[in-house]
Order: sequence, then structure tokens, then C-alpha cells
Amino acid sequence: MSLQPNYLEDRICLNVLANSVENAKDCYQAAEGHVVLGVLSKNYDSDEVAIADMKKYQEATDNALSVGLGAGDPNQSQMVSRISGKLQPQHVNQVFTGVGTSRALLGQSETVINGLVSPTGKVGYVNIATGPLSSQGAEGIVPIETAIKLLQDMGGSSIKYFPMKGLAHKEEFKAVAEACAKYDFYLEPTGGIDLENFEEILQIAVDAGVKKIIPHVYSSIIDAETGDTRPEDVKTLLEMAKNTLN
Repeated sequence: MSLQPNYLEDRICLNVLANSVENAKDCYQAAEGHVVLGVLSKNYDSDEVAIADMKKYQEATDNALSVGLGAGDPNQSQMVSRISGKLQPQHVNQVFTGVGTSRALLGQSETVINGLVSPTGKVGYVNIATGPLSSQGAEGIVPIETAIKLLQDMGGSSIKYFPMKGLAHKEEFKAVAEACAKYDFYLEPTGGIDLENFEEILQIAVDAGVKKIIPHVYSSIIDAETGDTRPEDVKTLLEMAKNTLN
């Protein structure tokens, strides 16, 4: 099983939630394999149960598993690290302070690990206080360059920029994208992304020259009745991603 996500033109990989193994398979096919499927650790009562279930997702999608926290819950950080060490998925979601632990337990450098930072309202600066304790205190506002270098020190692969609130932080996001391109770091915009704003958000990152981009599109493409991510919407996202690279 490959440890690296399958990027569209070596550049873009979608990240959507999977409500079941069947839903994961359908979305994987709809994205022509250019996707990692988010499964949330918060939905499981124990590491053992999570590992046993997530293995089924790995087998169904050639390891295109993204181990999630669960709405960015910092209290899931340690569980994500533990189960990721056992599963060796392609993608791991982490709060800023959890990145080093995840990389150490994975024991290899190929799996993508993001580190969660938040907008501050100030262009060029991000909040890195996203851990279980740090998120309860004052904001940790640092230049985006510093955040990237700290994550690189810890073995991180990418900035998870959350919450995007769609295009509410457009200028801040542009600065983050430019810094990621400059320092050879990946970028993962997430939060409030939908079929209406997806292409514009992605285009900003592409135009900035970001090497690899993993946009997260969650609730906006989930069927309210079934809880499934709609494969037809995943297909639409893939077409939009192709457009941004033309």
C-alpha cells in the first residue's frame, strides 16, 4: 500500500469525509483516486475499535485514509497519533502541537501530516495555539513563516488552515499560500468550503505556486438524510481541480 496520496497532476488531492466503507469506495472512484477519505477518531470509543474499522477503509481504497480528529477537536490529538502509528495511513490531521508525536510514532517521512493553524484577522500571521491546552489560553500569534518552520522542525508536511469560512479570510489565505510556496510546504484549506467557492480558493493556492494542495470539503457535500458524502459532488470537485491546473 502506498503511503503517499495520489495527487492529480502531482499537485492536488481532495479530502472528503467517508460515512462508511461503501461511501469511501464510491468517493474514491468518483475522484479517480485523487482523494484521501477522512475517518474521524472521535467516532470511536477506543484505539482498538478505531484501528479495526479504519483498516477496512484502507483495504477498500488502496490506503487513501485520512485519520481525522473530529471537528478539529484538540482532545483527539493523542488518539490520532497512536492509531496513525499502527495504521500507517496516507494522511494525518493534527493540531499544531501534535505533529511531532504523530511523526515519531509513524516512524517514516512519507505520510502527510498537517498542523492546524487559524486565521488571526492580520495578514501574514497565524494562531498556532490549537492544542488541547494551548487552545484554552491566549492566542499564539506568529508570522506564517515561523509557523511553517516550526512545523518543519516537528516533521510536519503541511499547513491546515482552519477555519477558512469560505473566502472570509481571502487576503490572509493568499499570504499563507505564498509562504507555503516559498518554503516548499504543502497547504490544506478547510472550513466553509463548498461547490461555489472551491475553485476560487484552490486557484489562489495554485497561482501562488504551492507544491501540493489538499483542500478539505466536508459538510457542504454531505447528504443530510444519509450522512454520506455525495460522489457526484466529489466528481464535480475533481473537474474543478482539473480546471485550476489548465
